[in-house]
Amino acid sequence: MPNDLARRLEPIVADAVSTVGFDLDALEVQQAGRRKLVKVTVDSDDGVEVDKLAHANRAVSAALDDHDHLIVGSYELEVTSPGLSRPLTQQRHWRRARFRLVRITPKDGDEYVGRVGHAGEKSARVLADGRIRDVSYASVSKAVVEIEFKQPRAEELKQLEADEADVVEQGHTGGKTKEDPK
Repeated sequence: MPNDLARRLEPIVADAVSTVGFDLDALEVQQAGRRKLVKVTVDSDDGVEVDKLAHANRAVSAALDDHDHLIVGSYELEVTSPGLSRPLTQQRHWRRARFRLVRITPKDGDEYVGRVGHAGEKSARVLADGRIRDVSYASVSKAVVEIEFKQPRAEELKQLEADEADVVEQGHTGGKTKEDPK
């Protein structure tokens, strides 16, 4: 079964991509006719460059060759980076979206758009409607980066940077502003 195979391959693939400086973002194994498709999605705080992606492909390929007893038969390997449409589901996704505009759908309440600031362990600071608020990851149903065709306003970035300095000084993501309304 492909999902069981993906679970067994995950530590092997994660180790291989980490040697190139990437995090394993997702691993899927799908049956494609007689072959399997092993789709590996990688990411890093510095982004994903094409040259490093090629290195990751070779590292994963070598690791899978060393464990060919797990994949019975032929397979096709695809190593890729996450697209903009990838939902922000983990703290590192929010951290990597720093200063980006994000469409947030809370579990309770109306959808809104805000600019991401500091991403802490349990929540991110978001500038929305002119004020900064804490957005608990657990309170988010869905969050996706919005495509922007112009640079963010300098005032917004300064406001987020000042807030981040306050958050770091306080040592947590709570503080002066109230929580995202439920």
